[in-house]
Amino acid sequence: MSSMSRRRFLTLMVAGLGAAACGTQSDGTATTVAPTASSIPPPTTAPTTSTTAPVTSTTSSTTTTSAMPPPEQIDVICKEAWGALPVAGDFTPHAIDRITIHHTAVLLEENALAPARLRQHQAFHQSRGWPDLAYHFMIDAAGNVYEGRPVDAVGDTGTDYDPTGHLLICCEGNFDEQELPPPQYETLIQMVAWGAAQYGVAPASVQGHRDVAATNCPGDRLYGPIADGTLAGDVAAVLGEDREPTVICGEAAFDRVAEIEGSGA
Repeated sequence: MSSMSRRRFLTLMVAGLGAAACGTQSDGTATTVAPTASSIPPPTTAPTTSTTAPVTSTTSSTTTTSAMPPPEQIDVICKEAWGALPVAGDFTPHAIDRITIHHTAVLLEENALAPARLRQHQAFHQSRGWPDLAYHFMIDAAGNVYEGRPVDAVGDTGTDYDPTGHLLICCEGNFDEQELPPPQYETLIQMVAWGAAQYGVAPASVQGHRDVAATNCPGDRLYGPIADGTLAGDVAAVLGEDREPTVICGEAAFDRVAEIEGSGA
């Protein structure tokens, strides 16, 4: 699939399916993601151990979604809107110099469950003594993006690598058992392209979790386009298009979550 274009990849995926600190303003207006080191407490000893929550799995092997055009702007749903718990400890600051892709390893049958899944993941991660959700951004099956921990804070992991310097982007789903929905992949391209441009990361250096630790994450169907260069090519093709992730909060974000939970969109 190394020579496959993004359009061809998405076409095949459809056939297969039948498939920072992140700033917000209290008045609900959007703010562009911009890492600010001063927003993080002084360094502390953080656990160097990302993982997924033991949530209830669903029975479907795929998540049915339809393809969509690339967004002009990537809306990032703020933590308040998706129901995050308060941060439960100190972060360790870092500077991003690489991008690593994860999956949650839990089947997602209905995208309406995605916000609840995030709440479960965060609660589980905090139960391990971590201050927050392990990842910086989460992407659901419909391509919605959710705010995680601040980008300029080191992530956490239950595996044997140090996530310092890693921008952690996690796709909701188990991609050893289900196909990768086109909207989720399209948003992943846009998020990786932003990260690559923002932090000077070469698209070809983007890696999966399994590249740095003893794990099968992010699942074979998501790791495939990473390993064979398809994702790198797709990211390179959209670099410079200036689709920046912009955190939305307030009424607009709460309405978005209600729409997702009501319809799975």
